[in-house]
Amino acid sequence: MFRTKRARIRALALTGSLAAAAGTIGAVTFDASAAETAPVTPAAPAAQVADAARAAAGAATPWPKAAAPALSAIPEAIRPPAGSKPVGAYVVVTGTQTYTCVVPAGGAAGGYTGASTPEAQLLGTGGRIHHFAGPSWQSVRDGSLVTATKVKDTPRTGTIPELLLQVNSHTGKGVLSKADYVSRLYTSGGVAPAGACAAGDKTSVPYQALYVFWDAPAA
Repeated sequence: MFRTKRARIRALALTGSLAAAAGTIGAVTFDASAAETAPVTPAAPAAQVADAARAAAGAATPWPKAAAPALSAIPEAIRPPAGSKPVGAYVVVTGTQTYTCVVPAGGAAGGYTGASTPEAQLLGTGGRIHHFAGPSWQSVRDGSLVTATKVKDTPRTGTIPELLLQVNSHTGKGVLSKADYVSRLYTSGGVAPAGACAAGDKTSVPYQALYVFWDAPAA
């Protein structure tokens, strides 16, 4: 099939590259659209961002898989309503939590004590999701969009908390149109830095998490 030694070497190299790519994606499999294969912004290698998130968390935390856990495996304090069914699961490929310095009235310096703003690209069962301020999530594939409000959280040492959020608005039809709740699970990194800062200062901290979207039974 391959007429020359050089051709055989090229074929082996290509096979190795495909295997490496498959290993990188892992359990996440989907038919990517042109938009989903476009460069991710911010354009940082996923492994580099994950390493930064794990370092910020102070532990070598493995990447979660893009699969929804059983309801019983989620801490009761942030568990979706009984009977909820997963409609999608997505891991953070690149993501940051951005904090703005809060300076008390009359103070010369402040701290990063306020709420953070997310900016992340997620990859999972329905392709790619853009997560941004709102908090909101939008499918790159079909444009469906949800915005949600936090209803419960569970603190975790050395990382941002796990959350349960309730969807309060839907836009468009697609992979997110049936979502009633969003879980943020298996968090790593994203914690605001300690120390003083000046008015107007901002800092972005890499993080990682698994997001699961749930279709809850009618009340």
